Amino acid sequence: MTEILANPESINSVSQLIKLSVAPAFLLASVGGLLGVFSGRISRIIERFDKIDALLFNSTDKLKVEKLNKQRSYLEKRADNMNRSIFFCTATGILIAFSIIIIFMSAFFVFDGSTAIATLFIAGMLSLVSGLSLFLKEIFMATRFLKRDIVY
Repeated sequence: MTEILANPESINSVSQLIKLSVAPAFLLASVGGLLGVFSGRISRIIERFDKIDALLFNSTDKLKVEKLNKQRSYLEKRADNMNRSIFFCTATGILIAFSIIIIFMSAFFVFDGSTAIATLFIAGMLSLVSGLSLFLKEIFMATRFLKRDIVY
């Protein structure tokens, strides 16, 4: 590592590597923000789920129990979507982090990592699209109660 710092050309190479890794690093920060939003969303779903369970425990009215069970089932579907969304966005972060690692490793260990970097980046983008699509589906499900007989 000291040889790299002593050689001005090597410093330029490291500088270039950092420039190449900036865009994926910003993407990582964005994915982290999304995961924060998704975690908050699933927390609210779980809180509502707990309230419904408490209402079910205390309820004896058959119609009310049936309605609460419908809401509970609906919340389970929403929670499943959010869990999948969190999974895909976490996978995005991991894939992008590996692409940054390979950018630096390919320079320091002198190998062509372009195929691996491109593959990881494409897989990360596909994973991000999947996660965002599931999040959009959850948003549609959350607002569907306005059109149906699903009361919160």
